[in-house]
Amino acid sequence: MEPSLLLPPDITAPERPLHILVASSEAHPLIKTGGLADVAASLPAALRDLGHDARLILPAYPRAARQLRDTKIICELKIPTSRTQVRILEGKHPDHDLPIYLVDAPEHFCREGNPYTDLSGRDWGDNAERFLLFCRAIALIAGGLPAIGWRPDVLHGNDWQTGLAPALLRDLPGHPANVFTIHNLAYQGLFDRATFDRLGLPPALWSVSGLEFHQRMSFIKGGIIFSDRVNTVSPSYAAEVRTARFGFGLDGLLRQIGSRFSGILNGVDYRIWDPLTDPFILQCYDPETFGLKAENKLDIQREVGLPRNEDAFVLGYIGRLVEQKGVDLILAILPRLLEDPRIQVVFQGTGERSTEQALLAIAASYPRQVGVFVEYEEARAHRIEAGSDAFLMPSRFEPCGLNQIYSLRYGTPPIAHRTGGLADTVVHTSPETLADGTATGFLFEEPRADALLDAVRQALQLYREDPQAWQKLATTGMQQDFSWEASARGYVQLYAEAIADRAIAQSAEQASAASV
Repeated sequence: MEPSLLLPPDITAPERPLHILVASSEAHPLIKTGGLADVAASLPAALRDLGHDARLILPAYPRAARQLRDTKIICELKIPTSRTQVRILEGKHPDHDLPIYLVDAPEHFCREGNPYTDLSGRDWGDNAERFLLFCRAIALIAGGLPAIGWRPDVLHGNDWQTGLAPALLRDLPGHPANVFTIHNLAYQGLFDRATFDRLGLPPALWSVSGLEFHQRMSFIKGGIIFSDRVNTVSPSYAAEVRTARFGFGLDGLLRQIGSRFSGILNGVDYRIWDPLTDPFILQCYDPETFGLKAENKLDIQREVGLPRNEDAFVLGYIGRLVEQKGVDLILAILPRLLEDPRIQVVFQGTGERSTEQALLAIAASYPRQVGVFVEYEEARAHRIEAGSDAFLMPSRFEPCGLNQIYSLRYGTPPIAHRTGGLADTVVHTSPETLADGTATGFLFEEPRADALLDAVRQALQLYREDPQAWQKLATTGMQQDFSWEASARGYVQLYAEAIADRAIAQSAEQASAASV
């Protein structure tokens, strides 16, 4: 059976508000390395807006603990097979009333900086232990703790760092339904057999029907195998990961689970990403005052140290500096692009050291055309979105992508590879889509440098030769609605499916036990 890529429209909504525990290894603004952080903060907030009792759990990184409001210690946990002291802290999200639980285990999480890697960019050597402990804490809270006085109907895990929680819950009677979201299948939490043995997990989990994946332990496979419903973050990516090209060895499993697998497009929080109210940009604007956007171009040029020139065509890039994001394609075309002195490019991000160094070298060679920030600063990301004329997003694959949606809202047409969520959110500019008023950006078909260059040149030609058409393109993008409300309703439907399946499974288990 083929997986359902879009949820059926006739799923009955829950009759009462649901209790939902969302588990994530990061959440904006507490700790962020990528789009997962935006989703982990925005989705439970949107669920609460719909009347559900959604709560978030994540590790107590120092930066996260510092930002939590009204923090208190609610209990200490005894974690099986671990001598580490674990406390659960409870507080509120700094920006709204979302309840958050922090798993406070200083030996594992009291490390400044990136939650997954050390200062050299290498994975922490004890990541398996760290996130197994996190999963054990998730499973204990999901199973119901008297000290908390709250029990979820659904545990919603996100990415490999939470993937073992459903496996740990599998034998707990009456455990909540499990929903597991894959944000990027390229990151699977793979560890060797010796690590599996060292962690003290039940030996039965080392099997093809468990965590074993080509003689390694896979955290993400645990989330897929032991969850009632699995989804990823766009319909197109849901189709792509069922193929050998994008499945990273798990495509067969994702095909096998059939209708348990689906795709729900991420939303964005327009309370944070809206050029009309954005406190981080110099000049606010909307589709009716689109001309004011030019003030933000002059401002980002000043901040980057580029010549202030309203006639320049400014391209922005914000994201990880890794091959998946196609930064090598941008590097390949820059020498030809920069032959035009009126083209400027602004980068912000961190990633592979060689890519960082290559970008810094280009910036040194073209100081009047290229600006590079090898870091991530949220406020500057807003200013780059508002100040750029177009946004580069040539990802080789992109589960959903958020920056292209932010760019649409800021009237900064994306130039993107037609893949995953990029294909689901950007309408390619052609004579037909320009004429019918649906065009919002520029898509190219193959992840090659020449295809990206052609798309940039198409954008540049329209920008310079038909300013009226360009403004129509940009303002059409600004009027698209990718808010979280529709996505959150899709998740509520997914939770209802998972709860129904869990009830059927539990009835079958009880009947089987009674017959023995």
